[in-house]
Amino acid sequence: MSTVYAYPTLVGKIEVAVRGASIDGKPLQLSLISQRDQVVALHQIERDDWTEGVLDLEVSLPMDELADGPWSGVTCVAVLSEGATNTRRVSRLERRRDDTHWRGEVRVRRSTHVARAVLDVSVVGSHGGVDGRVLGTTDTPWIVDLLARTPTRQRDLEILEEDFRDGPQEWLRPFMDAPWLIDTTGDVPTVLLNTSFEGLPELLSGARGPLEKATAGLVAAQIAGEAWATMFHSALSDLEFDEDGTPRFPGGWRESVLRSMLPEVFPGLPLSEALGEAHSRRGDGRGWAEVQSRIQFAAGRRGQVPKNLTAAIRAVTRAQEVSR
Repeated sequence: MSTVYAYPTLVGKIEVAVRGASIDGKPLQLSLISQRDQVVALHQIERDDWTEGVLDLEVSLPMDELADGPWSGVTCVAVLSEGATNTRRVSRLERRRDDTHWRGEVRVRRSTHVARAVLDVSVVGSHGGVDGRVLGTTDTPWIVDLLARTPTRQRDLEILEEDFRDGPQEWLRPFMDAPWLIDTTGDVPTVLLNTSFEGLPELLSGARGPLEKATAGLVAAQIAGEAWATMFHSALSDLEFDEDGTPRFPGGWRESVLRSMLPEVFPGLPLSEALGEAHSRRGDGRGWAEVQSRIQFAAGRRGQVPKNLTAAIRAVTRAQEVSR
């Protein structure tokens, strides 16, 4: 549904490109930035822990329309947000006198995001004596994916906030004491965060000090690791089969999850053989307990549990030293 404004807005298209990126000062491989899908993949970039990413933005606006339009004080801003953590960061872009593009940097802090952040660009100006009018936004926002190894648009995971106790979803009420649930019944697997669980929303969205941030990171990593394990089991239980009984990938997000995790669960095996091995062991129980441990380990790595647990332990240790 399109938003209707009570003042003139831009008709021309706003085009956004991420021309480069870096992680903790190290340049990001261009293969992890997809201009076509408008996605940046930030999972395990040359190292399995990082603090801050910087995206170099280049924005093209309908300059003739802006020059002839009834607006003044026009500026361009990039907005990075994520609903799961209620994070919103605004970065002002600049245009030099002889440049036709607006340019700037967007900073992505690992401690303030869980899975997929949305990067929008808005044009803001004055009209009718009122400042701060939104004159136009991007048709399709960029996605900054902290869990993906490749920059693809397809969502592997949705994160929603729900009130398990008093919310409209009655089926969630028996789980009112659960901090979160993983739902894999839909077209996209979903992490449901329980807003009625005391302190959880505030921790994930409002962590301030080092100890709080480390704790929030550990909780977010636990959620991500649990989600990957649940998605893997769900995908493995929904395989398709050839006439001779050979298992085939099920398609959609389930295929994506299996293809990304099987090499870690069965290292050294081709994907087709790894899929068959996982299916047969799950069916007859042969060595399935060992496979469960591998799945847990792979899911924890993808959720960055070890890194965040280490950070939390260090934060607690430093807090204890200061209090002595």
